[in-house]
Amino acid sequence: MTDRKLTLTDPDSGKTLDLPILAGTEGDPTMDITRLNPELGYFTYDPGYGTTASCKSDITFIDGTEGILRYRGYPIEQLAERSSFLEVSYLLLYGDLPSSTELAAFERDITYHTMVHEQVNTFIGGFHYDAHPMAILSGVIASMAGFYQANLDVNDPAHRELAAKRMIAKMPTVSAAAYRHYMGWPSAYPRNSLNYAERFLHMMFSVPAEAYEVNPVAARALDLLFILHADHEQNASTSTVRLVGSTGANPYACVAAGIAALWGPAHGGANEAVLNMLNEIGDVSRVGEYVKKAKDKNDPFRLMGFGHRVYKNFDPRARIIRKACHDVLADLGQTDPLLDLAMELEKIALEDDYFVERKLYPNVDFYSGIIYKALGIPTSMFTPMFAIGRTVGWVAQWLEQAATPHRIGRPRQIYTGHSARDYVGIDERG
Repeated sequence: MTDRKLTLTDPDSGKTLDLPILAGTEGDPTMDITRLNPELGYFTYDPGYGTTASCKSDITFIDGTEGILRYRGYPIEQLAERSSFLEVSYLLLYGDLPSSTELAAFERDITYHTMVHEQVNTFIGGFHYDAHPMAILSGVIASMAGFYQANLDVNDPAHRELAAKRMIAKMPTVSAAAYRHYMGWPSAYPRNSLNYAERFLHMMFSVPAEAYEVNPVAARALDLLFILHADHEQNASTSTVRLVGSTGANPYACVAAGIAALWGPAHGGANEAVLNMLNEIGDVSRVGEYVKKAKDKNDPFRLMGFGHRVYKNFDPRARIIRKACHDVLADLGQTDPLLDLAMELEKIALEDDYFVERKLYPNVDFYSGIIYKALGIPTSMFTPMFAIGRTVGWVAQWLEQAATPHRIGRPRQIYTGHSARDYVGIDERG
């Protein structure tokens, strides 16, 4: 709370109300409107919650105008260059970077929980062979509340921490199993001698018939993507996790709800939409034609993976992943027409005045989709890849909320339906 306030006057009643101004460590000042309805009888209207702060949080700070993203105060650029995903996970969960002893213990805990109950594989086997992996992921994660009933007291800090570690550990296992179900391959169990990203690649692509060697460039690119996707403040899926969590629901149900929200093409499905767009364009020779369509306000075509609702400047994550994208393509020696097409689109977006003036730069979804394709990860798995990284953000936000007093989420509405009217019998209806 600051000493500042804004005074609101209702001209009809003559009543006035002082709205206190709240200030965080950084970011825009925020009006406290909790007394607006009781005192003046008004609610606020904010479609999409674009100017509404729903909570206080210590975890992630974003300045969209300046292109800043920080986890617990650390710039994403420094973490991406020097850290690992599990070290970043520890930071998001506990608030500080770990000592070497703390990190080793945390890595052991995550590694210990990578296995899933064998009945989970049976459950996955019950899905239709071509079920979308996100359908499997949301169903399986929700079902874990039935496997771990003994540790579901959301008021017990130890139970909350254990659930958080389980989900961070098991999300790659379940995601890989969903892919293998689609492929008709037998389950691949986690190899605990590998690190987090290497283990996931091994579970995805190893087959009993031959040895599988993890490409270190691919593993590092994947680890980097997990870091960049780990948290992003109160986005749609994180807000969903918090809203469900406000009811006292168990953490598996909350994260399953987050997965469902992430599935949408406007959110986690954006990188999948990028590849669909590239497939629609089809060839480098048609890039100019589609760029012209994108500039035409009357044409329904839109370039996916460009610009961002939050960032009014270059997405800081895109700056980081752009180099990794080019490194992966160079190391793997990929010759793919769609990748050539993507690089041509990138070149135009970074040089064309139309895109530069509107700050429609390639975002993290644009580059992540290209990397996933280069690694041989199918388009349907792009959103589960996002979910693996974002799980740590979801559970960190859920833990923060569960540890502090909070009210059940209950947005209001502007009612636009009929006013009161009397029932008319069916025989009398025209």
